[in-house]
Amino acid sequence: MTELRGPVQASERIQTLDIVRGFALLGILIMNMPGFSTSFFAEADGSHLWAGAMDQRAEQIRDMLFSGKFNSMFSLLFGIGFTIQLGRMLERDPEHGAGLYVRRLLVLLAFALVHCLVFWTGDVLHIYVILGFGLLLIRGIPNRVVVAMIIALICYPAVSGTVRLLIMSPERVAMLVKDAQAWEASNNLAYGHGTFLDAAREHTREMIHVYTNPWELWGILGFWVQMATTMLIGFLIGRNRWVYRIPELMPVVRRLQWGALALGVICSLTFGIIGRFTRTPGPSPLKILVAMAYVLSRLGMMSFYVLTIVRLAQSPVWQRRFQPIALTGRMPLTNYLMQTLIGTTLFYGWGFGLWGKVGPAVQLVMAFAIFFIIQVPLSTFWFRHFEYGPLEYVWRLGTYGRRAAVVVTAPAA
Repeated sequence: MTELRGPVQASERIQTLDIVRGFALLGILIMNMPGFSTSFFAEADGSHLWAGAMDQRAEQIRDMLFSGKFNSMFSLLFGIGFTIQLGRMLERDPEHGAGLYVRRLLVLLAFALVHCLVFWTGDVLHIYVILGFGLLLIRGIPNRVVVAMIIALICYPAVSGTVRLLIMSPERVAMLVKDAQAWEASNNLAYGHGTFLDAAREHTREMIHVYTNPWELWGILGFWVQMATTMLIGFLIGRNRWVYRIPELMPVVRRLQWGALALGVICSLTFGIIGRFTRTPGPSPLKILVAMAYVLSRLGMMSFYVLTIVRLAQSPVWQRRFQPIALTGRMPLTNYLMQTLIGTTLFYGWGFGLWGKVGPAVQLVMAFAIFFIIQVPLSTFWFRHFEYGPLEYVWRLGTYGRRAAVVVTAPAA
């Protein structure tokens, strides 16, 4: 039996995955900016429309090109990473490898709970953890069953939308809108004008409400399904070791790239254009079409982005150009939580107080600025001196239960 050494060393990393992960962090930041600056419940009651033409166009472009594509990319990488990490753990210690991966998930869950209960309700880490336990349970099932599960999950919006049409009454819709308006007012008070403790209490209240109210739980289930879909795709990619066969698979990658673009563009246009006419609360047949277009646009555009990055990353020239992005992707936990810290400091009342004052156009500019002016240079600087990101190192200690020296690396060229 080989002794478990901890997470992969720098020499063992797959750089292409780090590059994709870096771009995923940028896309996630772009899509999280509205959640940092306005209440999630504003969308539920239809009150989130922006008056300015520039903001409306920016919101439409953001939703068509970024919405759902990059958190799907992150869950895809989680599925791939699951097979790589668990495989290495089982290879080194077949008896305890699975248990150690469970410990890894539990440590990540601790980060997630602090994040969502104290700092920001939009946390996605707790979803990855729960789905990660699901992957442990199904890791032995055949590929064809995994494919069948993916197809079934893709069809979920049509099934859910049909059920909503059958059971939702105007009275129920009015009640849900009234409830959302009350939560929006509470969010505005706590996040827009309250102290840090006020905001933390509101986050805890909000999480409890979302996971104990049946109607809210039904609504968030659609997001869980979308994350599970791309995580299973990543699981399929990882278990078949396609990430290790990229050069020989390039003809297939090229064909899939352009097919994914066609699917993504058609469905994104459908979602972006028709979706503007479905802002009124309540179910409708048109909303089912929009929901299916949204799900397919997520998969299509996400796949196109990933395959494009994979193709470019095979070139030494592009590898050098992507190196700062790859370094940012090497500490995803640190950078993801840093985005929350920066975003809430900018928008919440206990910080700079920009809550509700910044539209989608400026939010888009701010997201690119935070990523390329703060996170990319900071990540580059960090890896000139250390082998692991700061929170990744804490995650490592929590997983392996023993202190390990932070390796000082040679300065970057």
